[in-house]
Amino acid sequence: MTLSRAALLSPADAERLQALTGMKRLATGLLLVMAVIFAVAFALQDRYPWLAYVRAAAEGGMVGAIADWFAVTALFRYPLGLRIPHTNIIASRKNEIGASLGEFVETNFLSESVVRGKLESMGISARVGSWLSQPANADRLTQELAVAGTGLLDLLSDDDIRDLIETIAREHLMEPQWGPSIGRVGERLVASGQQHAAIDLLLDKAEIWLRMHPEAFGQAVSERLPGWVPGFLDRMVDDRAFKEVLGFINAVRIDQQHPLRIALDSYLADLMRDLQRDPATIFRAEALKVDLLDSPRLREFASETWESVKASLGEGLADPESGLRRGIRATVLDVGARLVRDPALGERIDRWIADSVSYAVQQYRHELAGVITETVERWDAGETADKIELQVGKDLQFIRINGTVVGALAGLAIFTIAQAIAALWP
Repeated sequence: MTLSRAALLSPADAERLQALTGMKRLATGLLLVMAVIFAVAFALQDRYPWLAYVRAAAEGGMVGAIADWFAVTALFRYPLGLRIPHTNIIASRKNEIGASLGEFVETNFLSESVVRGKLESMGISARVGSWLSQPANADRLTQELAVAGTGLLDLLSDDDIRDLIETIAREHLMEPQWGPSIGRVGERLVASGQQHAAIDLLLDKAEIWLRMHPEAFGQAVSERLPGWVPGFLDRMVDDRAFKEVLGFINAVRIDQQHPLRIALDSYLADLMRDLQRDPATIFRAEALKVDLLDSPRLREFASETWESVKASLGEGLADPESGLRRGIRATVLDVGARLVRDPALGERIDRWIADSVSYAVQQYRHELAGVITETVERWDAGETADKIELQVGKDLQFIRINGTVVGALAGLAIFTIAQAIAALWP
């Protein structure tokens, strides 16, 4: 691994690299030990015949060590830089390895039976419910939701939201005819006598206003009298008219069968009927609708609505003690408690999660596994070999060590058997 790649390693990979380097040095050291033993035994075996057995063991150890070094090295790079066929296997077949790995994951890990079995054994709803029912966790989740909500508000385009509100308002307010809908609702209200409360309210407000502003009423009456009427007569007319109007209002309020009430009921009933059936009345209602909701006003309504909602949500999400935050926290705790105490609900949720994930795995498991293949394909060949060597290289160095030991034992055994056969052969 080059210095530039080593500088980009994570702390965990740096530890793996250090362990891998140590194991490489140990395996190479054993090879050198075998070489030294072989040289000494080979030089002295004529003087000390028993060293022939040591030489044979050391020779076998060197052969095993070199063979396994070649095998391990050939996985990740060219041994000694020599482009020997079928070496540097990982870098040369990186794409095939990625495809095989993706296929392996798809077949063995992304199968419906494996995913469903794992999800059903986890008891997701019970775990989630237990976690959510803890006040500290509910506070944490509420905080995270508030941060996410604030970020979403900042991300949304004000113009786009205004356009959306305007479109919805135009679709649901401008396009449908108002007359028939208002007429149907109004007809039921009039039939049930709901207008009586509104009439009583108007009468009460009218009487209160008159008693609080008698001079304004008197002035309105006096202005309509001829100019030649004497002043004292003006005051008498004003007082008389004031009392008559108050009396009339009081009479209408007390008498539920007053002619004015009957006339208003009849007028409202006719109006509600005409709003449903009379083309002229319907046309006038539509003209009023268009006048109220023309484009500039509708745009202003959409803008004010969004600004008000955005400001309210922003303030509520920012204030930990706001009603919105408290409501979110209470909802989280309630959901957690219900999941804990209602096994039937938890079972339904677990089944729904298992069905949903299983369906997603069935439909998209090839695409999910393809992420592995595409990721490996994008890796640099040398970097891929380094990544894999970091993960398994330490264990592979044991192959070199074992090869040295097994080679030495095999060399000793072969030489011993050969010597025995030679001694027995006449």
